[in-house]
Amino acid sequence: MEVKFENISEKKLVGKCLRMSLANNRTAELWRSFMPLRNTIKAVAGTDLYSLQVYGQTYFTTFNPQSEFEKWALVEVADFNSVPEGIDTFVLPAGLYAVFLYKGPASEGAKVFQYIFGTWLPKSEYALDERPHFEVLGDKYKNNDLASEEEIWIPVKQKS
Repeated sequence: MEVKFENISEKKLVGKCLRMSLANNRTAELWRSFMPLRNTIKAVAGTDLYSLQVYGQTYFTTFNPQSEFEKWALVEVADFNSVPEGIDTFVLPAGLYAVFLYKGPASEGAKVFQYIFGTWLPKSEYALDERPHFEVLGDKYKNNDLASEEEIWIPVKQKS
């Protein structure tokens, strides 16, 4: 799987958030609560959707499928001047990301993450950085379709 590196500037995002774990995955519930509100959001910057995760400091060092994290369903906006009721704001900090293009159904995504964290990352010259992880769901994203495409963004920094 090919990887490219992107240094992004801070992004303003708006959407909905739920706490969940891998064992108690509430992703479908999150997106069902967000999508009806999507068209009420003003100053949207682009058409991409963001599926974003905020993990605790020890999430990956003491991995447990029961460990909770924040998961967000978001869109990027130009500003926070007119955020609709029921929508929360999120500032994605600037930084370096390893970006993987995944082609295939969302149901097979666990294999990709196993490769990234179990094979690619340990062999690379990078370590995880403590910033949000996210997926960009663009025009080619089709959920469980075999032709679906999404970008997986992993926050990284040079190993010391």
